[in-house]
Amino acid sequence: MKKLIRNAAILCAFLAVTSVLSAQSLKKEVSSIPTVKLNNGVKMPALGFGTLELNDSLGINSVAQAILLGYRLFDTATIYGNEEAVGKGLKKSGVDRKKLFISTKLWVSDMGYENTKKAFEKSLKKLGVDYVDMYLIHRPRGDVQGSWKAMEELYKAGKIRAIGVSNFDSTQLADLVAKAEIKPAINQIELNPYFQEPELVKVIKKSGIQVEGWSPFAQGRNGLFTNKVLVEIGKKYNKTAAQVTLRWLIQRGVVVIPRTSNPAFMKENLDVFNFKLSKADMQQITTLDKKTSQFPEWN
Repeated sequence: MKKLIRNAAILCAFLAVTSVLSAQSLKKEVSSIPTVKLNNGVKMPALGFGTLELNDSLGINSVAQAILLGYRLFDTATIYGNEEAVGKGLKKSGVDRKKLFISTKLWVSDMGYENTKKAFEKSLKKLGVDYVDMYLIHRPRGDVQGSWKAMEELYKAGKIRAIGVSNFDSTQLADLVAKAEIKPAINQIELNPYFQEPELVKVIKKSGIQVEGWSPFAQGRNGLFTNKVLVEIGKKYNKTAAQVTLRWLIQRGVVVIPRTSNPAFMKENLDVFNFKLSKADMQQITTLDKKTSQFPEWN
């Protein structure tokens, strides 16, 4: 009996130590993600978690797992059909809402002043929160000005911490900025080694707006994960092509939101702040630019 009690005590001590070490490891991992300051002073993580196609239980579990690994920025959208799953995943994690940065988007069919307000309230309800950190116009279609006015009012009311846009080209962005009372904090655009948009990135930055890149891996199209240039650069730092891609974007001053449901890849994507690509590496990656969207079906 004494031996059994002693073994139980040893097991409890082991589990306690393991728990402490895990907490310390998580704390270290979370703090390793730097933040960027938006033009309204709000800070957001430089690397987050994309959720496109992560629906139902897969979405819930993926989001919860990502939070445990250290992610704090989560990007969803009305059109993804998974705001409810994302919200449940956030709640399942047990992490304080105030420590999370939640971003969602207004879809084309909901454009316009009144529609925007209704769509926003629906998103809040599905996410299970009383405010979001970022709300974006998903595409520059329909009554952009009406939607923006509604978003400005929601922002002033404290229901959104920062407002922005997605998939706006330089002309569309300039037109909005010229008429807006509040400048967009973000323009989220497609950015990956095969579609680099150097001029648009310059214009966005010059406007004082943060660039955020969606689908940084182009969903693996055109063999991105085995691309010889990226793989060879990665070998110098003991990193994968995916990690090189994320680091390349981060060094361009871009907030990145890679997506995966694989915990190993989630962890791998976080491990990009302990190395820096050289100027030669950065220049070599520019040669991969095909100067065309990798998702023509989305345009």
